Amino acid sequence: MKNRKFWNWKNQTDEEPSAERVLELYGTIAEESWFDDDITPAMFKEELFAGSGPITIWINSPGGDVFAAAQIYNMLMDYPYDVTVKIDALAASAASVIAMAGTKVLMSPVAMIMVHNPATIAIGDSDEMQKAIDMLAEVKESIMNAYEIKTGMSRHKISQLMDAETWMNAKEAVKLGFADEILFAEKTEDKLSDDGAEMLFSRKAVTDSLLSKLIPKRPENPKNTVKATDLEKRLSLLSH
Repeated sequence: MKNRKFWNWKNQTDEEPSAERVLELYGTIAEESWFDDDITPAMFKEELFAGSGPITIWINSPGGDVFAAAQIYNMLMDYPYDVTVKIDALAASAASVIAMAGTKVLMSPVAMIMVHNPATIAIGDSDEMQKAIDMLAEVKESIMNAYEIKTGMSRHKISQLMDAETWMNAKEAVKLGFADEILFAEKTEDKLSDDGAEMLFSRKAVTDSLLSKLIPKRPENPKNTVKATDLEKRLSLLSH
């Protein structure tokens, strides 16, 4: 059977009972879907509950299977000891959902969190397309539940962040409640003071800004109009 494990335990042995249990979630969360898979989730749960005491989870992942993320989130929330999540590079998409299960979430000062709307591929007639749309809407609601519990933010604001595909650096993530602390801050001279830069990147905002510069503000003025062919040329140049 193909090895489906996308996680790795450190110090997960009886030989070092006092050692800190560390779990690494690196890469894609489940290269094969957990949907209708009884083996992989059971394997993860067995290893999670094989030991006791606090655990530390290091995350560097672009995301992946939303069903895998949901089950891992539930297992971590059900784990009876503290779970410290440390994001050392990226917790995007489904990986950001898993991160929300941390009793405490810490981010490297060079790490990022990304939240966006769920996506899928659908084939069929209009009825099948509508079913896919309804399903994605429900998946979004379930993801928002995890963000809301962790951040205390309103669902409307969370929905806007997901609609825009929002990227947050460590300072912005702490400010919005997606993270609690910044790793290594005590080692820096300025300790990442409040007057430092914060970064919140919205793909939609950047796209809208770009289009506002390409499309004239007063199209009723013939001298200010831009032909479609000229616009295509500009976009072509920008993409290279």
